[in-house]
Amino acid sequence: MPSFGIVTPPSQVGYDELLRVWQEADTVEQIEHAWLFDHLLPIFGDPLGPTFEGWTLLAALAAATERLRLGVLVTSNRFRPPAVLAKIAATVDVVSGGRLDMGLGAGSRPDVPFARREYEAHGLPYWDSAEAVARLDETCALLRRLWTADEPFDVDGEYLQLTGAYCSPKPVQRPGPPLVIGGRAGRTLRVVAEHADVWNYPGGDVEDARARGALLDRYCAEIGRDPASITRSLVVGVSYDDPAATRAHVAQAVDAGFSHLVLSLPAPYPEKVVRWVADEVLRR
Repeated sequence: MPSFGIVTPPSQVGYDELLRVWQEADTVEQIEHAWLFDHLLPIFGDPLGPTFEGWTLLAALAAATERLRLGVLVTSNRFRPPAVLAKIAATVDVVSGGRLDMGLGAGSRPDVPFARREYEAHGLPYWDSAEAVARLDETCALLRRLWTADEPFDVDGEYLQLTGAYCSPKPVQRPGPPLVIGGRAGRTLRVVAEHADVWNYPGGDVEDARARGALLDRYCAEIGRDPASITRSLVVGVSYDDPAATRAHVAQAVDAGFSHLVLSLPAPYPEKVVRWVADEVLRR
């Protein structure tokens, strides 16, 4: 059976609205997970509008909910030093009582102009795609090691050099939160094959996602991993005006083998929007 979640981009919207939707989702049993995105400036709408920092907001929403699994779909590996990110994630897992799914990706694509500006605005490096993916690979390995190591350790990687690396407290989940890696490029899919528990296709194009999934299967075979051990995830945009179209999109994704469906809710959010989604989009 597929699992269904929601994503509420924390941009051009107020905290009270996001809190209302997440707390409602926490009471709707058909919705099993909830997500934010990871941007520091708007990538749509008013370029000077509000955008909340994803992990800070996630901690607040984790404390205000009880049941939902939760995460950032997906964290930009370009924004935070990986060892710091491991500490942040462990903290949120503790706050949530072990409900974190660790969403992670190489970072914003260079073909999204609004996204590129946030790096310059915050003094962050914007590595080329090859370096960004190589760093993602090192980060995935480091997260798992930091979440499980009983003693401090040193790292001498291609990009990461750490002395006395250690994470305490550990996440509630052992050996750590599931890794949800987002991306569609071939380099990224090799990292998915190596490290991911869940692969998230970044968008709703089911036919392209199916083709990218076949490539992921091939990469899994090359390293001797069962492709079925990686859950397939896809984002479906919700139309409040045409729920039938959303239902059809969901059915197409499920038929293509995607069993982890994330329903993207556009703001402003109607009253009882999550119950509406359950009744109008997820009805059988």
